[in-house]
Amino acid sequence: MPSESSETEVSASMIDFLKKQHILLLHAGGDSKRVPWANPMGKVFLPLPYLAADDPDGPVPLLFDHILAISSCARQAYKNEGGLFIMTGDVLPCFDASSMVLPEDTACIITVPITLDIASNHGVIVASKTGNSDESFSVNPVANLLQKPSVQELNNHHALLDDGRTLLDTGIIAVRGKAWEDLATLSCLSQPFISQLLNTRKEMSLYEDLVAAWVPAKHEWLKSRPLGEELVRRLGKQTMYSYCAYDLLFLHFGTSSEVLDHLSGTGSGLVGRRHLCSVPATTMSDIASSAIIISSKVSPDVSIGDNSLVYDSSISSGVQIGSLSVVVGVNLPEKTDKFLLPDRHCLWEVPLIGCTERVIVYCGLHDNPKIPVSENGTFCGKPWEKVLEDLGIYENDLWSSREMCLWNAKLFPVLPYFDMLRLANWLMGLENNEENEGFYNLWKMSKRVSLEELHRSIDFPQMCLISSNHQADLAAKIAKACLTFGLLGRNLSQLCQEILQMEDSGEKICTNFLELCPNLQTKNSKIVPKSRAYQVQVDLLHACGNREKAIEVEHQVWAAVADETASAVRYGFKEHLFQSPNQTSSNGNGSNNVGQSQTFFHKKVKVELPVRVDFVGGWSDTPPWSLERAGCVLNMAITLDDSLPIGTVIETTQTPGLLITDDASNELYIKDISSIAAPFDDNDPFRLVKSALLVTGVVHDKNMGPDTSMGLRVKTWARIPRGSGLGTSSILSAAVVKGLLRLFDGDESNENVARLVLVLEQIMGTGGGWQDQIGGLYPGIKFTTSFPGIPLRLQVIPLLASPRLVTELQERLLVVFTGQVRLAHQVLQKVVARYLQRDNLLISSIKRLAELAKTGREALMNCHIDELGEIMMETWRLHQELDPHCSNQFVDSLFAFADRYCCGYKLVGAGGGGFALLLAKNVENALRLKRALEGNREFDVKVYNWSVCLDT
Repeated sequence: MPSESSETEVSASMIDFLKKQHILLLHAGGDSKRVPWANPMGKVFLPLPYLAADDPDGPVPLLFDHILAISSCARQAYKNEGGLFIMTGDVLPCFDASSMVLPEDTACIITVPITLDIASNHGVIVASKTGNSDESFSVNPVANLLQKPSVQELNNHHALLDDGRTLLDTGIIAVRGKAWEDLATLSCLSQPFISQLLNTRKEMSLYEDLVAAWVPAKHEWLKSRPLGEELVRRLGKQTMYSYCAYDLLFLHFGTSSEVLDHLSGTGSGLVGRRHLCSVPATTMSDIASSAIIISSKVSPDVSIGDNSLVYDSSISSGVQIGSLSVVVGVNLPEKTDKFLLPDRHCLWEVPLIGCTERVIVYCGLHDNPKIPVSENGTFCGKPWEKVLEDLGIYENDLWSSREMCLWNAKLFPVLPYFDMLRLANWLMGLENNEENEGFYNLWKMSKRVSLEELHRSIDFPQMCLISSNHQADLAAKIAKACLTFGLLGRNLSQLCQEILQMEDSGEKICTNFLELCPNLQTKNSKIVPKSRAYQVQVDLLHACGNREKAIEVEHQVWAAVADETASAVRYGFKEHLFQSPNQTSSNGNGSNNVGQSQTFFHKKVKVELPVRVDFVGGWSDTPPWSLERAGCVLNMAITLDDSLPIGTVIETTQTPGLLITDDASNELYIKDISSIAAPFDDNDPFRLVKSALLVTGVVHDKNMGPDTSMGLRVKTWARIPRGSGLGTSSILSAAVVKGLLRLFDGDESNENVARLVLVLEQIMGTGGGWQDQIGGLYPGIKFTTSFPGIPLRLQVIPLLASPRLVTELQERLLVVFTGQVRLAHQVLQKVVARYLQRDNLLISSIKRLAELAKTGREALMNCHIDELGEIMMETWRLHQELDPHCSNQFVDSLFAFADRYCCGYKLVGAGGGGFALLLAKNVENALRLKRALEGNREFDVKVYNWSVCLDT
């Protein structure tokens, strides 16, 4: 054990670093004693901001997508102060972690009220009667911990709640403040602990022992455990609390039948039934549509029944798997004789230490390994008496003690693989009784193991290696097919991560895939966008470790997006956008009348526009999404402080050249307008006007040459804070484009301007979509849909808002500047890159945002403003899934402060700062919230006076 003085030798900077980290500890797989099919995944430590939950082939329903949402919410619950978040056991909890009220400087276990029948099979928390309570939660010190208690035990320990339920231990622990510091210090001194455990070959449960150290009633029990006294000494001074989340949905995965129930139950529509798998054509097999096949290869001539689960397996021809069955980690060779797994059975394989073959294990779906023979225990769904009678097996063949159950029955032979398969058919009762003697003799003479012995002898490193190689091989085959034949619809980045699990050959496989990239466009040039083909190349280069080349190709990705956007706006428009002046001088767009005198006409136009606030649908308007999929956005044009805050004045001058000025006192004179060419520097304050001159064709107008008698003066302003999220850049672009078109008698219709600004955003490098300019160009509240194709079509549907709706919105909706500034294009590039990678989580989130826009339109048309608040809340949650950094500690605190007054809130635009929308529950709450914000020095926000802009 380390001495007390050794604590001072621990690096203070290391402890400080650990204290600031958000750590998520996952322990998936459950209790393999109760879940014989489980594939233990071990423990994984991940910093929350970098937790990836994406998968290459569709959402995995059980864990990964849910973890991403939990991790984002947990960051908010921790207020960005660091801590530990543990999820352990065989459960999947579903709840909003951002609403948790975690006590500071201590550990907290998440609980939920549960009925006594469920509690009897789980851990129960006994909470003291002192603490804080609310309608949705309660926080109380933990008095005791009970494991699978009877009703009598619950009574004796005062564990029953007033409504007759008890507090279920969900397996989730949150650690903050001083308790987290203690753990961080302990982690720095843990090497002697680990060495002692390894030397003594003793086991220590992180979950049980850690919790017991914080609960005084468990200290005596803990002291008898390995290193228990040390844990009590170091952690025992802290108090553990119970956070009871009344709205938590508790899904237990402790048994195979529970897994199948959840997969085929009310949430079955969310289940990805084919994930990372190779499945033959339906005419060559009989696979039920309700069967779930994950990380598996299925050969032709295979039958899989309704609601069965096949995971991490290879199923050879001729195999039949019944309905409601579970197959895990099985590798049936192609030369396997016909094999049948009956309905409601489980089949799995495990490698044992010292064995060359993996042992085949099986049982009935509803068999409980711990129920004794004397209490009607079963094997393969039949009572043991019947099993023994049918097979001619004696009790002393299976058991050497009086405690006889499936758990300790020496049942499973360790033999060559095909012999184990034959005996599996026999033990499951599928062979003719005439051959019993031969099977019995082979079985009796073999080495046999029980489930208990299996559990203690599993070669976990080998199991993980077999599984990772199997999944990597599947991923490689899918990736190759995608690159050779497909439309690049898979997430190659995630497939590569699977492939790289093969340490010896993974990188070589990815390198070979790179050789296929030059052919991607030539084979599918009419279907596969260049931007997607380049992104595939970027992903493969990163997988091969060639970061420099990947960054180089990334520039081609963004150039392709801009090119595709220009093509979608109108035919032939893209040709001259990125050409230098000497290229344009010889074509029809350049000046071929240099030196000729032009008659000067003074013209002056002024364009003023409102800003927009978006309720829902953002991101679905952004290229390349909007070039390939429908987009739907619900937003509203507003004035601020009774004025239109964005505008421009453009006029012709007798002085040749271009003079640009803005409201920040920046000024630029360009003698030759035709010299303007993209790309522009990101720090160029005039790139917006320059880009507008390009997309409107003014740069190539023959009357704007250096030897003509006419020039331009452009003045712009945006009287709102920078980084507001109100669409300022795009709306100012729309104003300049509209002004230029009006000045030169071009098509200044709102639809044309909106589409030109879409191209302008790509030229500028900001990559925005169409919703901002639509929001500023069209008055009032509108629902806008885009239809992909060439040309891109926009349909703007104004909501004929009643005076009552407008009045109620203006009375209940607060438009608040947070004072936090963040530039949207940095977020946008990450989101667009994830879309080009075909990130399934991102795609499903944006689809949901587009659906919510339709729902929000209906809510507003029916004057259901409270429903709009619910939509805003879900929108805000989805935005945090798309970008975990779209919120921050200040924003989280602001929304927590406003929550009691509001039915909905969100940041406008991409988030990260700027303006917030706070929709109050009623007019009275709106007034109270406004007064509370204006009188609160902690936030120092500005509540703007605003109105719906009904005319532009």
